[in-house]
Amino acid sequence: MPAQPPLRVIQWATGAVGADALHSVITRPEFQLSGVLVYDPDKVGLDAGPLVGLPETGVRCVDDVDHVLASEADCVLHMPLPAAYFGGDYAADLQTVCALLASGKNVITTTGFIYPQVYGPAVVERLEAACQAGGTSVYGTGINPGFMSDLLPLALSGLSTRLDHIYVRESSDYVGHPSRQIVMDLIGFGRAPKEYATTVRPFRNVQRALFSESVQLVASALEVRLDEVEETDEYELAAEEFEIAAGTVRPGTVCASRWIFSGLVRGRPFMTVECVYKASAAKVRRWPEPGFAIHIEGRPQMMLTIDEVSHGLAGAAAHAVNSIASVCAAPPGIRTLLDLPLATGRGTTRLA
Repeated sequence: MPAQPPLRVIQWATGAVGADALHSVITRPEFQLSGVLVYDPDKVGLDAGPLVGLPETGVRCVDDVDHVLASEADCVLHMPLPAAYFGGDYAADLQTVCALLASGKNVITTTGFIYPQVYGPAVVERLEAACQAGGTSVYGTGINPGFMSDLLPLALSGLSTRLDHIYVRESSDYVGHPSRQIVMDLIGFGRAPKEYATTVRPFRNVQRALFSESVQLVASALEVRLDEVEETDEYELAAEEFEIAAGTVRPGTVCASRWIFSGLVRGRPFMTVECVYKASAAKVRRWPEPGFAIHIEGRPQMMLTIDEVSHGLAGAAAHAVNSIASVCAAPPGIRTLLDLPLATGRGTTRLA
């Protein structure tokens, strides 16, 4: 059987997650880098390889969306920050994704689209029309949520004879996260309480949208109709000054936050996702230590814990990259994790 040609991939955005994805696309032989779109003016015109510590590839970074739309490629790894982070809304990302799909490129995105059905038939029809026009598929992997709060609970549910409640907890340590834009400006660490209340609004909107998609996806897969997804959040103030990779956290400023998303049926939670974000786990003792936990309440009772995930952003990038082949092979339309084979690390092993 003749070898399959490599899949042509465009990397859209090269931030913390996008850079990891770009590195994988360049170094894995089953992919061919076809283009890179960047937002930083200082990156425009640079070769993509040295941008992630690799030799030159011959592919130059551009900031021209029309150039990307006109380029030939099998898939776009769409990894910018969601438009809502900048005061926009879901419609802005929807417009971009639809344009890419209609241009004949499959799209894997971390900006949402985990379960677009949450937004109603108009959004679904628009996405499906773009997919049919381009003969393409769209798949949202998410950064947070994604995998831990949907795929793993569903996998465990296969062992259940009765499901009463699904609880997922994620606790993340941002001490080493390099992006000031994300850690300080968006999540709000290092801000005084009054300032935090104002600046965290875009982040709250994104959180509510993403986790509603994830919780609704799990419920739909289990044939449970939710009445609503409820969100609450709170924060902790620093008792002392300390440094993290993204900047300085001073006493009396926000150093951690806790978010709870509950999918309710007749006022009772069917699925609850708790997210804890800490500027530094060593400095914040309140709330759980970094790691993941999944509790399945029912018959049988189950609990899965993951004490630590190092390089979590690399994991988010890998989830998207490892899905490329399945998405490109899928029939046109909206794809969710329920439609695709499990994305494994096949082809990534490194044996001595």
